[in-house]
Amino acid sequence: MSWQPEHFDPTPPPTLEPPTPPRPHWLKRLFAPVAGAGLLLWKLAAPLLIAVKNIKFLATGISFLVSVAAYASIWGWRFALGFTVLLFVHEIGHVIQLRREGVPASAPLFIPFLGAVVGMKELPKNAWVEAKVGLAGPVLGSLGAAVCLAVAIAVDSDLLRAIAYTAFFLNLFNLIPLLPLDGGRAVAAVHPAFWFVGLFAVAGLFFWHHSLILLLIVLLGGRGLWHRWEHRHEPESRLYHAVTFGQRLTISTVYLGLVGLLVLGMEISYLHRTF
Repeated sequence: MSWQPEHFDPTPPPTLEPPTPPRPHWLKRLFAPVAGAGLLLWKLAAPLLIAVKNIKFLATGISFLVSVAAYASIWGWRFALGFTVLLFVHEIGHVIQLRREGVPASAPLFIPFLGAVVGMKELPKNAWVEAKVGLAGPVLGSLGAAVCLAVAIAVDSDLLRAIAYTAFFLNLFNLIPLLPLDGGRAVAAVHPAFWFVGLFAVAGLFFWHHSLILLLIVLLGGRGLWHRWEHRHEPESRLYHAVTFGQRLTISTVYLGLVGLLVLGMEISYLHRTF
């Protein structure tokens, strides 16, 4: 015996047909193919855009390897690799500070036997910013050399000592107060007269060592010194070099402190036996 509710109707309900979807607006019908084509082009172009964006990193990597190969031809690949890594650390200090100051900066580009350069899309806002950017490289570079020296002492490695000594010397040399060296950018916030000290120092080194690199620095530094000194009384130059006493004191303290620490680092890492 089956159970059925009252007023049960055994007839099945009528079949309901699905409603007819509305026709799309004529504008949608017109632009749908265009949107589809645009989406397809974007999918095809996206990898190319990413590749273009990464070209600068590719250039950094290639120039890094070329520099390692160039230095390895003279000092061996292990020393060349360690030296170029510490050079990279130095340049990254500039990049970090530039971006902190809101100045767009490129990745470092290595130039064998000349170091490396960092491109700027605009100049620093004033001499205070320029000085901080200039000192950021030697600061981070000195820390990198100090870490290398600490590892060298821990494992008793003459190779790492030699790399640390070279990095200390490189950062100290960069503090010579002459453009385009880092020291020239730092003393711009102290007094432009220090550029003459740097020019005479590098010129003296050139007459002592007869190095083409020193001659290039003298020529570039002399040109930059002449340009800035000639325009020093112009309103834009005065505004650019308007630095407070506290800022001058800060730059001077960091500059002199770095010089002392780098000299100390060179003394500690100096090898007193043949390497």
